[in-house]
Amino acid sequence: MSIDNVKAYFSQLGRADSVMEFPVSSATVAEAARAVNCDEARIAKTLSLKLNDKAILIVVAGDKKIDNHKYKQFFGKKAAMLKADEVENLTGHPIGGVCPFAVKEGIKTYLDESLKRFSTVFPACGSSNSAIELTTAELEKYSHAVGWIDISKTSDH
Repeated sequence: MSIDNVKAYFSQLGRADSVMEFPVSSATVAEAARAVNCDEARIAKTLSLKLNDKAILIVVAGDKKIDNHKYKQFFGKKAAMLKADEVENLTGHPIGGVCPFAVKEGIKTYLDESLKRFSTVFPACGSSNSAIELTTAELEKYSHAVGWIDISKTSDH
């Protein structure tokens, strides 16, 4: 199971106890914010996209979404989300639990600047009812991020 892989990953880092599991769903930003009792913006949602026939992950603040113009400027291509039936197979995590930890080999992870306004954020941990609280520096380190990018805009939810 995906969450078991994430727990094993954090166990190697001495952070296994930091992975939180909830009796309720945390699959959406709103559900995750209720589960951890924080503002929706502090949920670090991981978006799975396809770029040149490979999966990439972009972690953005819960109140943001991808700005297609900025994405195309940075990556040179139009943003294309992975199809629902591709997500788990390509990333190693199911929809609702996609996170930048313990992902399949070769996946590049990018962190959006929108997360930097918070001292800590809450990404998922491989299931639709899990999260971990990390500083942005920890998120960068543990996700093995390629780097920070600015490709988001305010969400209209």
